[in-house]
Amino acid sequence: MAVPAHPPPGYARRTPEQTVLYDALRKHAETFLADVDADPASSGLPAFVRGEVERFLRCGVLAHGFVRVYCPTCKDDLLVGFSCKGRGLCPSCGARRMADTARRWVDGLLPHVPYRQWVLTLPFPLRFRLAWDHELLGRVLDLFQRAIGMRLRSRARRRGHRGGRHAAVTVVQRFGSSLNLNVHFHSLVAEGVWVDGEDGPRFVAVKVGPDDVEWVVRRVHRMVSRLLGRTGLLDEDVEHGLEADVEHPLQLQVAAASVLGRTALGPRAGRSVRAVGRRRRSGPPTRADKRARRRRMQSAVGGFDLQAAVRIAARHRHRLEHLARYILRPSISTERLKVLPDGRFVYELRRPWSDGTTGFLFDPHELMEKLVALIPTPGGNLVRHHGLFAPRAALRAAVVLAGQGGTASTKNAPEDVPARLAWADLLRRVFLIDVLRCTRCGGKRRVLEAVTDPQAAAGILLHLGLEATAPRAEPARAPPEFLDIAS
Repeated sequence: MAVPAHPPPGYARRTPEQTVLYDALRKHAETFLADVDADPASSGLPAFVRGEVERFLRCGVLAHGFVRVYCPTCKDDLLVGFSCKGRGLCPSCGARRMADTARRWVDGLLPHVPYRQWVLTLPFPLRFRLAWDHELLGRVLDLFQRAIGMRLRSRARRRGHRGGRHAAVTVVQRFGSSLNLNVHFHSLVAEGVWVDGEDGPRFVAVKVGPDDVEWVVRRVHRMVSRLLGRTGLLDEDVEHGLEADVEHPLQLQVAAASVLGRTALGPRAGRSVRAVGRRRRSGPPTRADKRARRRRMQSAVGGFDLQAAVRIAARHRHRLEHLARYILRPSISTERLKVLPDGRFVYELRRPWSDGTTGFLFDPHELMEKLVALIPTPGGNLVRHHGLFAPRAALRAAVVLAGQGGTASTKNAPEDVPARLAWADLLRRVFLIDVLRCTRCGGKRRVLEAVTDPQAAAGILLHLGLEATAPRAEPARAPPEFLDIAS
């Protein structure tokens, strides 16, 4: 006899104002921004940085508006705050975007074929340049995908399948595990190619091995070096060209320091960020290390490091969605950011590094600097589609899961996949939370209204006994505050 499944737990409103990240920005963002604006030799930071901070401080705060959800059975009210939809600082909006995009990939884009994750890490000068040059980023990413496609077609051609076409989707991640700016690529690539068949495109699986990873990274190094050979970018220091004719050179200075793991401003300018944990020196890689890298499907050439160890079989759709959420994850983890009694902050690593480092220590000024570096410049798309998954690909409709006229790869595909799931359905699917289920009586809630007027919002909040005023950002204070904290 089957045991009935328990209903998902009800939704509890998130309280962003109680997180360390929110409190840090509320207390220190204005001081940091005023400090950089006060420098007469600098043009300060661009307006989109301040806008991102201000929107984050309003995100999810009920005093700025909310959606009212009501339970007619027990008369219980639930208020859901509005989102800021930020791309750089807000972990909540990043998590929602992560869950929604992963769901749409698995339900409407990625056909039932095996996939492999290809992760390309770039040389330091290229990371810095791609952080603000969207056109160059697109060209480098196209070369990366071209190399993968060439290798997959070559392997399929050896088996007698000519004219193959590959398909992939890439997430441009701008962050590293230590709160640093680290532009790199996570590509979810179908492990095989589509060839012409009697009834349309037919998928041919291709087994990828360590030799293929090494071939691709060498090809990428050669093609990108040829692309940048005239400028000599790969041979430059990261700081080279910071005095170029740009509107906000300070933003580039902050980005360069973040790429190199240094501090750009304040009393510790030019020094490395402070590591937490016992650091040990690591020698050059041995033959055993190189063999281990090869077993991990990893290869490095000229500052380019490529890893392709994670493979998802065609039948493991749940694992595929989990991997998609991983590569789409937000840049900042609120659980890993801690505040110390003396006012400094520690950002913990997910797992200790090989040299014993467990985290990094920042004073408030340094933390603001690192957060600012993670805010992407407007106009750059961080999710790209390639090959047959590209929006203008001629055969896209015949290959993607929600397309019409699909082949065996689209078997059991839903006929109509919605572009977006309702937020309540998305919470239920990803986080096993039912926002429309009352936590008091278990009844069904219904949405009453969206309240955007501040006075109306304050009246409802006071009636419900909730805080009716939004937390205010603390005004700028004198820079010596940071001198007392920094060590």
